Amino acid sequence: MASFRIAGDQHLKGEISPQGAKNEALQILCAVLLTDKPVTIHNIPDIRDVNKLIELLGDLGVQVEQLSNSSYRFQADQVDVSVLDTANYREKASALRGSVMLLGPMLGRFKTGRIPRPGGDKIGRRRLDTHFLGFEKLGAKFNFDSEESGMFNVDASHLKGTYMLLDEASVTGTANVVMAAVLAEGTTTIYNAACEPYLQQLCSMLNRMGAKISGISSNLLTIEGVDKLGGTDHTMLPDMIEIGSFIGLAAMTQSEITIKNCQIPQLGIIPDVFKRLGIKMDFRGDDIFVPAQEHYQIESFLDGGMMTVSDAPWPGFTPDLLSIVLVTAIQAQGTLLVHQKMFESRLFFVDKLIEMGAQMILCDPHRATVIGLNRQQQLKGIRMSSPDIRAGVALLIAALSARGESIIDNIEQIDRGYQNIDGRLNAIGAKIERL
Repeated sequence: MASFRIAGDQHLKGEISPQGAKNEALQILCAVLLTDKPVTIHNIPDIRDVNKLIELLGDLGVQVEQLSNSSYRFQADQVDVSVLDTANYREKASALRGSVMLLGPMLGRFKTGRIPRPGGDKIGRRRLDTHFLGFEKLGAKFNFDSEESGMFNVDASHLKGTYMLLDEASVTGTANVVMAAVLAEGTTTIYNAACEPYLQQLCSMLNRMGAKISGISSNLLTIEGVDKLGGTDHTMLPDMIEIGSFIGLAAMTQSEITIKNCQIPQLGIIPDVFKRLGIKMDFRGDDIFVPAQEHYQIESFLDGGMMTVSDAPWPGFTPDLLSIVLVTAIQAQGTLLVHQKMFESRLFFVDKLIEMGAQMILCDPHRATVIGLNRQQQLKGIRMSSPDIRAGVALLIAALSARGESIIDNIEQIDRGYQNIDGRLNAIGAKIERL
């Protein structure tokens, strides 16, 4: 297990570029299985979850050629479906939550699939019902082999388009069903579909490959099934979670940071939420400039009520940034209620922030109240452990702003979602040592 040793009370200055979007990468990489033609993907982040998925594709027989640090060419013309029955596949797929999105392309093109219960963050229950109910609507038949191997076995020999109302606007669930439906017979209509930019990217890429998807960017998708798909080139968006993390980092550490090439129109309300915390920022073309701020004040609602930030399906605020909002509010002036609706274990890291000196109340598994310190008191460095990707970076931000030295253990969780985060932050003035 690796750790970070962080020297606190650091003021950073300089330019930093966000990596390619992790959540988009997991969908886009699985989509290469839908065609036997070459697919070239650019701006792929060099992070653990993505690298594991690329390795899984290689195990399945996909030809993988790395063209540069962030560009790869894939060709799935020699896929070996029997690999799904191997212990090696079961072990690797069960350790990676993104592996569940291999199922949609496998069902669409090869009419069969096997997937173990996937792993990932320990942030509470993350059910797969939306994926499986959508596949069943298309005609797939499931069998869970709990006794022998813990595998979901799926027969999709007769996929047919249909109308479906998703039980939740799941991003991965929508992506998975879309990838199965593009090669199904007939027309599929998906209502209550997720419409995040990453899903828009996937649908646009599939259309360039020959799919017929309409309603992109809305919650009503119509998919006319086609017989086969071709190849394409695709460039991924910058990671909106990294961009939000860097905005919060700048505010907490009184740093002057320019975040480069942000694709600002694709960020939705993310900048507005941080502005409600009192954080100043200037859009310079496609870059976001965050000046060093000694103080920032949380807004109140128009009726004087306490500001609340909560997650919601797009175009609402992404749940992946609530941990960053929560830690950023520690040194603000004012009070903030953070309401994490989607996951019941994502706020449990606040006990470490309280130990560092933050004024917080964990109301229940879904809500925490932050009473801003307004720089009247500095956090103090401690030893802690990263429970998941987003909480790990929130703890890193707290440690960089704290007095003294901190150590964060289990940074493999951070590495799953943030590419060379220590190296990139050290380049603009941080002092982070990887142990």
